[in-house]
Amino acid sequence: MNVQAALEVLGGRAPFVPEIALVLGSGLGALAGCPEAKDGVSIPFTDLGFPVQTVQGHQGKLIYCELEGRKVVLQAGRFHFYEGNPMELVTAPMRIHGRMGVKAVVHTNAAGAVNAGFGVGQLMVITDHINLMGTNPLIGPNQEPGPRFPDMTAAYDKALTAQILGAASRLGQKVQQGVYLAVTGPSFETPAEIRAFRALGADAVGMSTVPEVIVARHEGMRAAGISCLCNMAAGMLDQPLTHQEVLEAGAAAAADFEKLVRAFLKNLAL
Repeated sequence: MNVQAALEVLGGRAPFVPEIALVLGSGLGALAGCPEAKDGVSIPFTDLGFPVQTVQGHQGKLIYCELEGRKVVLQAGRFHFYEGNPMELVTAPMRIHGRMGVKAVVHTNAAGAVNAGFGVGQLMVITDHINLMGTNPLIGPNQEPGPRFPDMTAAYDKALTAQILGAASRLGQKVQQGVYLAVTGPSFETPAEIRAFRALGADAVGMSTVPEVIVARHEGMRAAGISCLCNMAAGMLDQPLTHQEVLEAGAAAAADFEKLVRAFLKNLAL
């Protein structure tokens, strides 16, 4: 993936340098169809040298628009490691956002609830993560000016997290907080794995986000995360898991998600 070539394309087509990027995960892409997004500038991933998206629920484009008075870029879709993509491609959008001058990224995803106290359709603000993907996107020559050994003590920015929770409180939304554990997929986890993940301290499990957060931090951007809990993880209910279930739960939570994002942006302090 040629990040510099993508930046050159954006230099001629992006109408502004966004303050913040919003990564729209599985089932949460409805925000890309809001009126402000329709009036914005949409740039397909393929125009930037990315391959075509293969996962249902990911539109595959960047949308530059204004939401609640803030200049934002909506990343409608992402590339997953389980698709056979190299980490360089999975995290390339973060390199692009960082080098365009984006200050912060809110990463969203669909996840399975590992915490038995959580419920399907709830939103969980990510407070930390566990990387069980078996690799790290920073392996290889260091991409300066990022540090060789970036600190992950506060990978999820505490001030941004507090602002998301404050927005939820103003809306009267009950959101959860917890640790997101990332696996490679694409198979859903086994009940034994979920019991192990719970013992490790995970509250939710998914197949994305963590590599992007690591690279966002390496690029000097602040990061926050929101998971839509689209199913109870394997073994917690006596039923199989399907991707269609994930999409349906994400669609059901879309209205609350959009309200939360808008309330967060309206009072955003960067």
